[in-house]
Amino acid sequence: MQNPLTSLADDVAFTERAIAEANGPVILVGHSWGGSVITEAGTSDQVKALVYIAAFAPDVGQSSIETLKPYPPSPGLAHPIVDAAGYLKLSPEAVAQYFAQDVTAAQARLIATTQGAVRGKNFEEKLTKAAWQGKPSFYVVADKDLMLHPAFQRAAAAHIKAKITVLPTSHVPMVSRPKDVADVIIAAATAP
Repeated sequence: MQNPLTSLADDVAFTERAIAEANGPVILVGHSWGGSVITEAGTSDQVKALVYIAAFAPDVGQSSIETLKPYPPSPGLAHPIVDAAGYLKLSPEAVAQYFAQDVTAAQARLIATTQGAVRGKNFEEKLTKAAWQGKPSFYVVADKDLMLHPAFQRAAAAHIKAKITVLPTSHVPMVSRPKDVADVIIAAATAP
């Protein structure tokens, strides 16, 4: 599903509706900003596990942007395109160079064309829940990521006590290494 990206509350409400509509247990998978969303939205008994893919995983009372402060700035975050309403996107060149540098040119163009603009203030919103405190968590670290520093990802994964898989990929391992990411999701779905 695609979240509206308009606020943490909106994205969480959208996710909670999808959980409620599911027929059976749910594994929540969050990429990048989506990690903050599943952290806040994943406390339902219906949610059996969380899978973070090169993602934020804040704690209660912490914002996504705060989690990045101890790490060097990532080159991909240096030049977003910001519209008049404060929504962020990346240029096609930035997608190809920093976001998805290990996919084909056609895939990078598709990502650039279909990317959702995210409200910049979302990253400053503090979480009120941390589903990873009570749910099994899995984390795919993108070891060549130029958007979220790999050291940040490793620390986030360790902090939430996730089962960690490290892949030598850009920020989009689900595109460049889909089978490996699918294996992590299947492991989460079949874990006791």
